[in-house]
Amino acid sequence: MCLIVFAWKVVPGAPLVAAANRDEFYDRPAAPAAAWPEHPQVIAGRDLKFGGSWMGITQHGANGPRFAALTNFRGPQDRRTDAPSRGALVADFLTGELSAADYLASIADGAGAYNGFNLVLGDREQLLWFSNRGGGDARNGKPLEPGIYGISNGLLDAPWPKVLRTKAQFASLLCQGAPEDAYFEMLADTTRAPDMRLPDTGIELDLERKLSAVCIETPGYGTRTSTVVKLYADAPGELHERLLQ
Repeated sequence: MCLIVFAWKVVPGAPLVAAANRDEFYDRPAAPAAAWPEHPQVIAGRDLKFGGSWMGITQHGANGPRFAALTNFRGPQDRRTDAPSRGALVADFLTGELSAADYLASIADGAGAYNGFNLVLGDREQLLWFSNRGGGDARNGKPLEPGIYGISNGLLDAPWPKVLRTKAQFASLLCQGAPEDAYFEMLADTTRAPDMRLPDTGIELDLERKLSAVCIETPGYGTRTSTVVKLYADAPGELHERLLQ
């Protein structure tokens, strides 16, 4: 997952509403979102190379439905080929029984072994953000206050153009009570940011331009799925996915 915007305890009756795009190489095998045969309570897409996931929910649990999502952090130090797969961080939480806080405590000491990542996870009652590239609260698991948030391949709410633009559009759609199709339309935006607003993540300028779009289109890499998730206060959660590539 390389862009996620989400509203936490903003919408009455739906503690969490999230919209996200997964960007990946087209030739990396993956299964679309569905219940996992060996863990039928889990609904998530699946990386068929290493078995992990980028985003998913559970239908039940000690505190009701749960949620987890991951974005990769983009930096010069985050290209190690010997690092473990970050998708396991989502899969292990969704298939386990630990609370979000206990799960983050269990992975904190070993988080440096992974290439950079952001992890957002929780349930109806609490949502936390964790990153192995941030300091302070990020490394301890930061409980999130009610609000609207966005993450791409930087830290939480880093002012990247696509994060700012999508958060604003997302907030507007929530206020309008817009239909689900409107969120998918938002996620399909291929507009690239002007050079003066591009972040500097250590890659060449032309690639930075291409990656600045909400929906990325390049010959070998791009946005492969768009997903909308809702956790309800008194009903099972929903996860709807559209495949692009």
